[in-house]
Amino acid sequence: MREDKKGISRRNFTKKSAMALAGIPLVQLDSDLLKPMLTADDAIEVHLFSKHLQFLDYNEMSAAAAEMGFNGLDLTVRPKGHVLPDRVDEDLPAAVETMKKYGLKPKMMTTNVWDITDASQQKVIKSASSLGFEYYRTGWLSYPEDISIEESLIEFATQAKNLEDLNKELGLIGCYQNHAGNHVGAPIWDLPEIFSKTNKEYLGCQYDIRHAIVEGGKSWELDLRRIQSYIKSIVVKDFKWGKKGGMWEPINTPLGEGMVDFNRYFSLLKKYKINVPISLHLEYDLGGAEHGASNITIDKKEVFAKMKKDLTFIKEAWKKAE
Repeated sequence: MREDKKGISRRNFTKKSAMALAGIPLVQLDSDLLKPMLTADDAIEVHLFSKHLQFLDYNEMSAAAAEMGFNGLDLTVRPKGHVLPDRVDEDLPAAVETMKKYGLKPKMMTTNVWDITDASQQKVIKSASSLGFEYYRTGWLSYPEDISIEESLIEFATQAKNLEDLNKELGLIGCYQNHAGNHVGAPIWDLPEIFSKTNKEYLGCQYDIRHAIVEGGKSWELDLRRIQSYIKSIVVKDFKWGKKGGMWEPINTPLGEGMVDFNRYFSLLKKYKINVPISLHLEYDLGGAEHGASNITIDKKEVFAKMKKDLTFIKEAWKKAE
């Protein structure tokens, strides 16, 4: 188990978590009473992507995540998120206070931060640092059409170095997500070049296995091997190929029902000694919650049941993987 900031140290396994045992009613308890111990078999942290609870306020969202058994929330601090960047100083402390009330540690967040010359982006991560966050997902990059990819990669590498320097000052780890499509990093081999000027300490990759397999097919293991030393957090979700309107495209599924071989994937994570915070994304049909809808078309209890099912799958698959 790694003891640097990339990994989860054993001394941090004691987490404040409300309603950790099934059947405990959803009430507001003193957070000091909510300290379940994680065993070695449970030594992963799973945070729920708050985009999927956009139909709830801070209190309802935190209560639901705690009752389902998540370690925390991957809080959206971005345009159209739970916390808007121009209100970060007012609303982020309120969100954190509510999360802590239910035993959820403010550890992960998702942002649009990349350009440190942008004062509003600096404001987001400075506020997050003061409140105890440790990891954030950065914004995505695109290749400009008017310069070559090679020139773009050189510029992105300089920007990455500058961002890492600021992260170091703030005690934060930035994580760039590989995302399928015409995004920088969709081909995993972009990323080591972008990170080449960094120290691989305060900036790295938020590795998304679903997007890696969409882009890499059967070569995803090589992609993982190539990027493994840069991985700071991971996203877990699943998909399969199917036809919509006569066109082949990725169809998102619950975990274990798609193309991701979680036994092999988790086995490789263990082989490479990668034990980092996990963000659970659910992008299959959740009555609009999968897209971050403010109003959903199915009962919220059904949404929670599916979230709990995916969480249970992750924990069981991690234990089984060798």
